[in-house]
Amino acid sequence: MPFFLPPEFPHFPHPFHADDDGVLALCNDLSPDRLLLAYTFGIFPWYNKGEDIFWFYTHPRCVIKPRDVIVSKSMRSYFNQKKFRITLDTCFERVITHCQQTKRKGQGGTWITEELKASFLVLHERKYAHSVEVWEGEELVGGLYGMSIGKVFFGESMFALKSNASKFGFIRLCQILDQQGYTLIDCQQRTTHMLRMGADTISKEAFFYHLKSNALTDSPLHSWTSWVTTE
Repeated sequence: MPFFLPPEFPHFPHPFHADDDGVLALCNDLSPDRLLLAYTFGIFPWYNKGEDIFWFYTHPRCVIKPRDVIVSKSMRSYFNQKKFRITLDTCFERVITHCQQTKRKGQGGTWITEELKASFLVLHERKYAHSVEVWEGEELVGGLYGMSIGKVFFGESMFALKSNASKFGFIRLCQILDQQGYTLIDCQQRTTHMLRMGADTISKEAFFYHLKSNALTDSPLHSWTSWVTTE
């Protein structure tokens, strides 16, 4: 059974208390500070609109080291032809809205409610949440967003209006984060798609202790806009 946390309770139980499905707690608080605390320890919310908010610490954890991203032969042509270009942090709200509206196979709705979206917008203003925008000419055709704490990026969601646009954005993000000294990207869920791109699974213990060390990492908060210098 998950731990029930009243909104005023300022802590989460230890992540190792999560059950086999990764369920850790029930807490109907999606405030920016609650989200920041949760992500610091690899905990994230997953729920449907109108339902109680469950918080997860999935394990084993699917992660990718930025330097290990795989660029397939088919994707290399996108880069060689400069089919797309990317920007960072130029239209966070448009990206999260597209992710919110994207219909996904096997899902009747979205976990990106207006309440969650509002908190992420605040975290973006506070320089914790960031977006990747993928453009074809002047048209926004893909993107992704997530949370950055220390030298770990916690991926949240992505969208694509053109084939391979989100994959292009993710690869470029990995390359940029590698240049910036990031050590890990949290993918939350193990999927065939992410495994093909170089992700792997690690134990709950390995993930937790990596995050514990990461919490001590000095990483000034700032916009990522200037990180894109070449395409």
